Amino acid sequence: MPETTAKGSKRPKKPPTGQGTTITLPDTPKKKTGRPSKYTPELAQEIFSRLRTGEPLLQICKDEQMPERRVVYGWIERDPDLSAQFAHAREAGCDAIAEGLLEISDTLHFGETQVMGDKNSTTTVADMLGHRKLRIETRLKLLACWNPAKYGTKVQLGGDPKNPLKVEASVQADSLLEALIKNAELKRQANE
Repeated sequence: MPETTAKGSKRPKKPPTGQGTTITLPDTPKKKTGRPSKYTPELAQEIFSRLRTGEPLLQICKDEQMPERRVVYGWIERDPDLSAQFAHAREAGCDAIAEGLLEISDTLHFGETQVMGDKNSTTTVADMLGHRKLRIETRLKLLACWNPAKYGTKVQLGGDPKNPLKVEASVQADSLLEALIKNAELKRQANE
């Protein structure tokens, strides 16, 4: 018969008091990871320069050397001067996008369309007019959202705060009263 041994407790053993070991790691310089988040005037000017060409902030912030969008918006919220520069850059960018619409509409864009049939397929090369229309409409809708006063098609019936609607009504009560009296006299004379 094999020898059996008693099973020990499943609890981990505690080290005796005062005999714990401390491990110290050598100081290693931390690598800079992630994107820049500290504001520099050069970085802000590069962002504004790219905004002026019509490049969206989301696209700019996708570059590795650029900060995240939330960081840029944080800078803008804290600094009114920076906010004004951002607004001017965004407005110039909207104008650049609007000017680019002419190029999209005037430049033919050829592409292949393939139609698959039961027995054969047909490939045609033609202007991608639908694609160009989609590009133009998308940019127009974005411009209308970003700057509705300049690019929107909103019809306002309530009046503009800068140029309110004026309602003018002139009632000539005296002449109306005279006409009623004259009409009543003519009817009385006709009945007599």
